[in-house]
Amino acid sequence: MYLLGEQPAYADQLISRLQSIPAKLLDGLSPCGEPLQIERSENLAADLPSNQLFIIDNGLLHALVDERPLFYLQEGDLVGLRQGIDLPTCRYTSDEPLTLIPYSRSDVFKHIYADEPRQELFIQYLVGHTALLSDALARIKQPEIRPSTGFKHFAKGDALINQGDEADHVFIIIDGHAEAFVDGVKVGDVQKDEIFGAMAVFTHEKRSATVLASQPCTVMVIPKDQFLSLMESNPRIAHSLVESMARRIDLLNKEITGLRQPS
Repeated sequence: MYLLGEQPAYADQLISRLQSIPAKLLDGLSPCGEPLQIERSENLAADLPSNQLFIIDNGLLHALVDERPLFYLQEGDLVGLRQGIDLPTCRYTSDEPLTLIPYSRSDVFKHIYADEPRQELFIQYLVGHTALLSDALARIKQPEIRPSTGFKHFAKGDALINQGDEADHVFIIIDGHAEAFVDGVKVGDVQKDEIFGAMAVFTHEKRSATVLASQPCTVMVIPKDQFLSLMESNPRIAHSLVESMARRIDLLNKEITGLRQPS
């Protein structure tokens, strides 16, 4: 996916990373049919079966969000994931021949759910595209109606979130590194590409830790409503994310217990 017009460097970096994910998600899975040839289309969603997903093998696919040209998809991009996700209305068009490789929608999700690394990649893919679209919309709308999704930059030592804050957003570090503290005690590191802040969103509780930038950071910010909508449309992915967070918490508890034991 590439956004039209000028875009900040952090968006270029994220787009490049997202571009490589579909092939990894589908690695080892066979197409469900012969490549689909489309000469041109004014509304691709109306021309495609709803029980399939597609990889673009050749050609460009233009996307209009609220009838405004915003981005285009090209070779290697995945088409058909938007069903059931509460995102702005998007219409795909093509003015040139387009070749799509079809995959069974249910088989794709089974393939993803069967492997934890693929599940993590899929979460990154969904959240990344949502944040890119929202950030692009924010930059073309009037300032007073800009949504809160987008990207924030933090200097070394800045607080990304504070213990006790309301949990209104979920975050992913696009570039940089941070550390998590509970009551002033370091309890873990937050690495590049790691989702953080989701537990409090799921539990509807206040932030349980403070996260400080240990080096300059660029952070993707996703409002909790958008994040929960993505998770509701993919419940098994949400379950996997919760399990991953639970394992991380268990490890931290063991580390803290070990520190508190007398030497």
